Amino acid sequence: MTALVAQDIVAGYVPDLPILKGVSLTAETAKVTVIIGPNGAGKSTLIKAIAGLVPVSSGSVLLNGATITNPRPDQMGGLGVAYVPQSDNIFRSLTIRQNLDLVLRNAGKEAASRRDALFTQFPALADKQTEKAGALSGGQRQFLAVAMALAINPSVILMDEPSAGLSPKAAQEVLEYAKSLTEQGVTILLVEQNVKQALRMADHCYILADGRNQVDGAADDLLNDPVVGQIYLGGKRVTPA
Repeated sequence: MTALVAQDIVAGYVPDLPILKGVSLTAETAKVTVIIGPNGAGKSTLIKAIAGLVPVSSGSVLLNGATITNPRPDQMGGLGVAYVPQSDNIFRSLTIRQNLDLVLRNAGKEAASRRDALFTQFPALADKQTEKAGALSGGQRQFLAVAMALAINPSVILMDEPSAGLSPKAAQEVLEYAKSLTEQGVTILLVEQNVKQALRMADHCYILADGRNQVDGAADDLLNDPVVGQIYLGGKRVTPA
């Protein structure tokens, strides 16, 4: 079953200077789909275009079969899609509890129960809920960002390099937690620079270079494929069939 489809996406920050030049991908329901590639490949641009943060000039984005191309970012929660940016993904000057309450401000009577459920899922955050979020470790901040995404009960979570800047142990914990969310039926689409860790936990992988699709396939199959190394390191380019 398919949750999210991007078809022939042309997008960029400046009109007539596209970073993405016809990129396509499919994210299956309750699976982890990872996007990898060299720096400048367009990975983060793609996930931001899906989230409505970068304008799509051509192509389409479909969620559960319905077109959602160029949504307003504030509409995404209502569609059941949460976006976790790479940086600036929490409010450092607020407490952990205030960060969650901010996301839950429109949840009405359910806000308190949802917050309690999130603290049950993230006991390390519950223990520090009255502390400023900026005092958390890098891994804990990322877990808070994920908790804030989960507050809207999303069916799809878009994550932009969730392990960036984390220690190897914290990076593994964050990626493993993202994988565990699929057991609850959540679809995960993430951009990741930690290629080996990402391929070990993902179900499907897309490799981009120069704003175009290069290779895609089952993550297990690509883990030891020499083409992955060639593309990721900025070498060989492959023309899709």
